[in-house]
Amino acid sequence: MFDISPAEWTAILLSLRVAVVATLVATPFGIALAWLLARYEFWGKSVIDAVVHLPLVLPPVVTGYLLLLALGRRGLIGAWLADNLGIVFAFRWTGAALACGVMSFPLLVRPIRLSIEAIDRRLEQAASTLGAPPWKVFAGVTLPLALPGVLAGMVLGFAKAIGEFGATITFVSNIPGETQTISSAIYSLIQTPDGDAAAGRLVVVSTVIAMGALIASEWFARRATKRLHGN
Repeated sequence: MFDISPAEWTAILLSLRVAVVATLVATPFGIALAWLLARYEFWGKSVIDAVVHLPLVLPPVVTGYLLLLALGRRGLIGAWLADNLGIVFAFRWTGAALACGVMSFPLLVRPIRLSIEAIDRRLEQAASTLGAPPWKVFAGVTLPLALPGVLAGMVLGFAKAIGEFGATITFVSNIPGETQTISSAIYSLIQTPDGDAAAGRLVVVSTVIAMGALIASEWFARRATKRLHGN
């Protein structure tokens, strides 16, 4: 039951690489957008907020198809990237990371935004009155206080990226060794004779990774909270 084959290891390692890359690349954008939405009122804010959360309510296949139209080899943006910069996302593992990043982005942004909104703005104002420029206020006050939300958002985004399927398979297909993640490997195995045992192994691995990520999120958040309170 637990004799994992080389092909299964390939899918597991590829899923981890895709999820890690998607999370690390999306996190700076998520922090910036969460800070913008939490701290400023401007025209079109509700529209931006809706666009950020759109992947949560759209069918994942629709998101993948939109990515294919925009960033495919003949897409509106993808054609220019391929012809001028040699960058191709469709049917590549980097495209899988992009799709996972888009799908997990709402789960990344939401906890960070709530964490920033919970910060007492008088602390930021005090730092400003002492002469700290805005970037120092953000880096020295806002970001450390929002760290539990940042960690929670990163881990939730990572867990979502590990389990992403619909957008990924639509945008980058299901190519063994290149774009076949755990989810798409399970999908292939349950459609083949005698594939139940291998699918079961991957289900167990996927569950363990997701549980480990959630437990790690809670542990890091608790440590960050204790440190912020001087314990």
